[in-house]
Amino acid sequence: MDLLRSHFNLREMPFRLTPDERYFFESGEHGRAMAHLLFGLSQGDGFVVITGEVGAGKTTLMERLLARLNPSAYRPAVITTPAVSGWSLLRLIGAEFGITRVADQAEFLGQICERWRGDHARGRRPVIVIDEAQALPAQTLEILRLLSNLADRSRPLMQVILLGQPEFRRTLASPQMEQLRQRVLASYHLNPLPAADVAAYIRHRLAAAGCERDDLFDEGAVAAIHAATNGVPRRINRLCARLLFNAALEGEQHIGAAAAKRIADELERDLTAGSPPEPAPRARSRTGLVEPAGFDPDDAPASPEFFR
Repeated sequence: MDLLRSHFNLREMPFRLTPDERYFFESGEHGRAMAHLLFGLSQGDGFVVITGEVGAGKTTLMERLLARLNPSAYRPAVITTPAVSGWSLLRLIGAEFGITRVADQAEFLGQICERWRGDHARGRRPVIVIDEAQALPAQTLEILRLLSNLADRSRPLMQVILLGQPEFRRTLASPQMEQLRQRVLASYHLNPLPAADVAAYIRHRLAAAGCERDDLFDEGAVAAIHAATNGVPRRINRLCARLLFNAALEGEQHIGAAAAKRIADELERDLTAGSPPEPAPRARSRTGLVEPAGFDPDDAPASPEFFR
């Protein structure tokens, strides 16, 4: 919004909700999560699991990791998926590696192995990133585990990174997930920002957007922001964006505790006033391939026995 950018001398909006690795803030929590990701990748095998509350910054963390990976050494494929069958997930993975037309699961398996062997021959390791992993059915997770067993002369053909909400840890803790748990090389739960990090987080995002001031939010405002958001980055972004908008409308150059508390209360009332439910999301890969939201009778789920 031009009003905001001109009032605070910003190049762009600093508190957008869309994940953007340019705004990645390496708090203690996010630094430890990144260390677990890098350790897991260094092993060249198995699964890495990152969990966190909605809005904790899992996707931004992953975007940061992908931006750091050497494209000549890694071949990442990112899948954002709600509940899908095993065969649907295989098709989404295949699309990320250029496999869009296969007659059956056997043909898919042959083609994906050929692609991954080719990647390895060129020095690139395939890495599959599954976001919203808590929505994956148990059978689909088992298919993913069996897919991770594929190897070429004892060398694993790919690795898997799973990002999910806290309930995904409960899924992994179930007895039927024992074999998958044994394949997890690194796991970390991303906690919200502590109060001590919130001021630095806000300053970091303002500076990244071109703001040269560090006095826009006073200490009382920062404390109120942490209290209202529990330190969850996406909630902080949502509240700070509204605070900047309100300050620009009123011609204010500083944001204090009273304004922060008032706007936080207003925002909470607005968001809890009630709205119709959203339609169920559909699975999507970065290539744009979309799976149907309902059951497709022609989409027979992959069976774990298929890999044995």
